[in-house]
Amino acid sequence: MRLENKVALITGGGSGIGKASCLLFAKEGAKVVVVDLKKEAAEATANEIGDNARAFAADISKASDCEAMVKFAEETFGKLNVVFNNAGIFHPNDESVTNTTEAIWDMVINVNLKGVFLGCQYAIPALLRAGGGSIINTASFVAIMGAAVPQIAYTASKGGVLAMTREIAVEFARQNIRANSLCPGPVETPLLAELLADSARRNRRLVHIPMGRFAKAEEMANAALFLASDESSFVTGTSFLVDGGISGAYITPE
Repeated sequence: MRLENKVALITGGGSGIGKASCLLFAKEGAKVVVVDLKKEAAEATANEIGDNARAFAADISKASDCEAMVKFAEETFGKLNVVFNNAGIFHPNDESVTNTTEAIWDMVINVNLKGVFLGCQYAIPALLRAGGGSIINTASFVAIMGAAVPQIAYTASKGGVLAMTREIAVEFARQNIRANSLCPGPVETPLLAELLADSARRNRRLVHIPMGRFAKAEEMANAALFLASDESSFVTGTSFLVDGGISGAYITPE
């Protein structure tokens, strides 16, 4: 098993990529702390896993919650080896730089960027106590090439995640901590289905994907598993694109 004897903390573990990653990491031998804003969602994932998982409710935009989730992981399982800062939001009113409100900007940045910062801030000392480990921060392909439709706060937040992760990777590389950004393409999750309920909006995104479909959450979990495992022992500071070829395409025929 690829994560045997490792303890992993995964935020956003109640649904989507986070849930799929919790299930896969546990299957590969890890003990998992399932973190989600909604306690019942975290508990549902943890219950599905069984004895090797515990649920913890946290608002990752709050320092006290991030400190508490890391403390919980160490007290529950004795150490922390892998941190997957995956939780994030996308607000339907996040649009052009000319009309996105300050309130929407602050909300998205606080979760998507500040939340990752706080997750790293409190997790890194725990990883050091364990002798090192792996940090995976969820960014997005839009941080590399921009979005097909305006979403200024989300895109900016994910660009910040890329820059921050690179700096962390460089700073802690010689202390046996690796840090990488996972950059998914559009993933078939309940959130995306809600946002793209309108077929025109959905098709506008699909046309840019050479594979002609959205990703599955399990495909992102597989990518995260590689970054979490010792198989990626010489991989740090990367922006790991898992986007179905979007970033490699010049144009895609309709």
